[in-house]
Amino acid sequence: MRRVLLIALGLSLAASLFVGLHGYLAQRLILEPELPDPWRRFLLGGLVALAASIALMPLAERLLPPRWSRFIAWPASLWMGFMFLLLMLVAASDTVIWLFGEAAVAFGGAQPEADVANVRALAAVGIALVAGVAGVRSAMRPPRLRRVEIPLARWPESLDGFRIVQISDVHIGPLRDRRFAEQIVSRVNALAPDLVAVTGDLVDGGVRQLAREVEPFGRLRARHGVYFVTGNHDHYSGADAWVSHVRSLGLRPLRNERVCIRVGEAAFDLIGVDDHRGDWRDGGGEDLPRAMEGRDSTRPAVLLAHDPSTFKRASKLGIDLQLSGHTHGGQIWPFGILVRLVIPFVAGRYENNGAQLYVSRGTGFWGPPMRIFAPAEITELILTRSGLSDSVQRARKSAPEPTSLPPLPEPRGEEGPRCG
Repeated sequence: MRRVLLIALGLSLAASLFVGLHGYLAQRLILEPELPDPWRRFLLGGLVALAASIALMPLAERLLPPRWSRFIAWPASLWMGFMFLLLMLVAASDTVIWLFGEAAVAFGGAQPEADVANVRALAAVGIALVAGVAGVRSAMRPPRLRRVEIPLARWPESLDGFRIVQISDVHIGPLRDRRFAEQIVSRVNALAPDLVAVTGDLVDGGVRQLAREVEPFGRLRARHGVYFVTGNHDHYSGADAWVSHVRSLGLRPLRNERVCIRVGEAAFDLIGVDDHRGDWRDGGGEDLPRAMEGRDSTRPAVLLAHDPSTFKRASKLGIDLQLSGHTHGGQIWPFGILVRLVIPFVAGRYENNGAQLYVSRGTGFWGPPMRIFAPAEITELILTRSGLSDSVQRARKSAPEPTSLPPLPEPRGEEGPRCG
């Protein structure tokens, strides 16, 4: 009962905020400029329709096939992005007017309120349109290939140059479909990686709606396996069902467990944990002690955890490297500044207690199909003991993405206790 009451209170507060923000935009951009009818009624009706589309989108994602839910998801998602930009611009203009309005009156430079409202509305809408269109173009481009070399003090010298390709936050659903999945798989396989890590938020929707859309991920190949950990959106979409489904496609889920990756005489532990939000969603959740229980601490450890916040705990437990996503690098500037207030690890490399963290900006997007100063990425992580030689580094950085896939052996990976 207590959980039900808390959920009801949270939904009430969210609904109030949602209505209030739309009312704020209506006041500043439609009512204050004193637009004549029928324009005023038309714009107010459009604003109500767009707000309703956002409210209906979660239901459409879970109840309708993707080909139908897209008719709601696209306008709703685009409006989410433009709404955020408009809110930032209008709030900034209110701040400027509040700070300098009195000074303008004192110097006799004040304009009639209607003129100020008209100029503010035109400027905010114009800037938001330009930034939004640029953001949509960026989001819909193929993800960039980002090559990152990570030297690790305990990394086996014989594994120098071991390559992990990370994809994260793909968010297959109404906006990103099977075609996008096929493009990702083709590009990842063309890199002929040693290991593939899928660090959560693969989907937005249930297995019934999206099974066909994610099918191409079953063709991912890597010498030592393709591994998957859950993200918060996978839990919102039914983590148990999705874990079973991705396992049937040939991916290896790691749910608070580990495997030992052996190459000749060298080995390292690959550890994966559930997203910590799973503890209230479906009885799952992050359990780092369980995942690391009984491991040989002399072996280096690579941790897959969707949320980079896990790094605060994991860096104290002897891991060498953590791979995460979740933040999307902020996705739409300046949202990254707000993200940093909650999660200090937004994008790129970090270090703490001798451990390293890499946070992907994500391979897809969530919500608004926009990316502003936070491009999507497929990440090729090159693990070294003391850094590759200068000549090898130059060759890797200048090399184009491979266009053909050489034959690969079957994925390998042994359970930790059998690794010796």
